Amino acid sequence: MKLYIKNMVCIRCKMVVKDELTKIGLHITKVELGEAEIVENISARQHDQIRSALLKSGLELMDDKKSVLIEKIKNAIIGLVHYSEEPLTINLSVYLSQQLNHDYTYLANLFSEVQDVTIEKFFISHKIERVKELLVYNELTLTEISYKMHYSSVAHLSTQFKKVTGLTPSHFKQLKNKRRSMLEDM
Repeated sequence: MKLYIKNMVCIRCKMVVKDELTKIGLHITKVELGEAEIVENISARQHDQIRSALLKSGLELMDDKKSVLIEKIKNAIIGLVHYSEEPLTINLSVYLSQQLNHDYTYLANLFSEVQDVTIEKFFISHKIERVKELLVYNELTLTEISYKMHYSSVAHLSTQFKKVTGLTPSHFKQLKNKRRSMLEDM
């Protein structure tokens, strides 16, 4: 049985879900961003236990099909931006359609309606958050970051960075008190 979980955005979230499901006595076959697969069918009581346990960690069990689909869109984008080293060789729209087996227009309209932001803006905001993270680490040059994040040029990265943050990447690096946004808050 698959369980769909909102706000799962990192490896720690996956660990929390595994721990909570194990505490309830469920047998886990797989945990990915946004979903967990268990062997058993769960009772209403177990469903409530899972919901309650996950809420304590800021996670939410989802039952609504549209919410599940939106969470899958978010997790696909987060996976691409934060956990994949491979460049996207096809358009984001084609990628999402293939991954989620839905027409992109439907996905885009649903996402915009519920999230009040376009898929593209969500994707860009995550790319910029990842760039901020890499800038803070101070291990890569801006050229290397541009390449790693699959921008066509440093100029393109800088323009997009300034448009989103209001700062140039170099000015951002100089600011010590500028904090990155939590993935869950985006």
